Amino acid sequence: DALREAEALESRADLGELPLAGVPVAIKDVLAVRGTPTRVGSVATSDAAADHDHEIVRRLRGAGAIVVGKTRVPELCIWAWTDSAYGVTRSPWALTRTAGGSSGGSAAAVAAGMVPIAHGSDGGGSIRIPAACCGLFGIKPGEGVVPGSETGSDWFGLSAHGPLATTVDDAATTLAVMANRRDLLVPMAVEAPLRVAVSTRVPFGKGTADSEYVAAVTRTAEVLTSLGHDVREVDPPYDRNLSMTAGARAIAGIAEAGDGLPRRKLEPRSRPYLRIGNFIRRGGWLRDEGRRRWQQATAAFFTDVDILVTPTLARLPVAAEDWWTRSFRRNVAAATFAPFTQPWNVAGYPAAAVPAGVHSAGLPLSVQLVAPTGGEPLLLAVARQLETAAPWPRHAPL
Repeated sequence: DALREAEALESRADLGELPLAGVPVAIKDVLAVRGTPTRVGSVATSDAAADHDHEIVRRLRGAGAIVVGKTRVPELCIWAWTDSAYGVTRSPWALTRTAGGSSGGSAAAVAAGMVPIAHGSDGGGSIRIPAACCGLFGIKPGEGVVPGSETGSDWFGLSAHGPLATTVDDAATTLAVMANRRDLLVPMAVEAPLRVAVSTRVPFGKGTADSEYVAAVTRTAEVLTSLGHDVREVDPPYDRNLSMTAGARAIAGIAEAGDGLPRRKLEPRSRPYLRIGNFIRRGGWLRDEGRRRWQQATAAFFTDVDILVTPTLARLPVAAEDWWTRSFRRNVAAATFAPFTQPWNVAGYPAAAVPAGVHSAGLPLSVQLVAPTGGEPLLLAVARQLETAAPWPRHAPL
């Protein structure tokens, strides 16, 4: 099918004007792709082939991209690692470690050189976490920049679609196509000094990040300082209610994604989330007040800040194993290695994962960049500066 699509593309009169002409792309298995089923990582979903393309897929194909396949996700995109009855997805940097989740299949495909770009979605870090696990650049745009799901609420406003790539320019081109915004194709001029806040404080609980992830943030701050930016250590206004706000919306979104699916076919680790999420939905516990408070607090924070830099991960990714066969409790206990991403889904702000060196364990390090609403061009511009000043390998080492 891909070869036939490529052959047909060659006859287009506007071939030279297509930004992704002939570029192979992989699609996370959450979007409809004509002729293939959308399983969302679950044997409980239908195996019927879609009869149409999702709008994002339509835009990618319209720009000349060739869809070569769909990529694995954990069941209903619940977890920060990617395994299910369909198999275990591993980081090409270390096959013993997860590629992250829930866009782990997309990240592994790009890091292994299968495709230069891939689609992902991010409801709590699901683009940025796999990007960090696999040494890639990944960007979650702000709320509403890229079309959302055809059904459901995109985890009640938390989830956004975006690209994973080996370079910032490749990601920018892909995001421009997904968002139908040609302005993202043109690199933004960065006028120094930007006001850069640096924080390594863990948003939830009293834990701390691994020293090597903290050191990656310090090195990034030094690079940004050398580029003329005003870099200061400032923590975002995290509060103790943020985890409850984020958790309630995410769990309710998971339950919504499970509507109509036969419970007996779902993985045992997924079922408690659906029970809790349905309780939240039925009990009227899904309220907007907590989200509005966090958005107001972050808006005030960003009046004095242009870009925030944090670690993307707090510690090494979990082992790549059959987590889907294990209990809900064991899975939840393992889900603490990536606490920095979810607050920005609650805010609806754009955020990106940027490669930042290599851990002593041989896995990539990563920092997260965050900007306020409308800050996608600025995120891409600052990430380009970092890529130029401190280049990273395009693919996992052989």
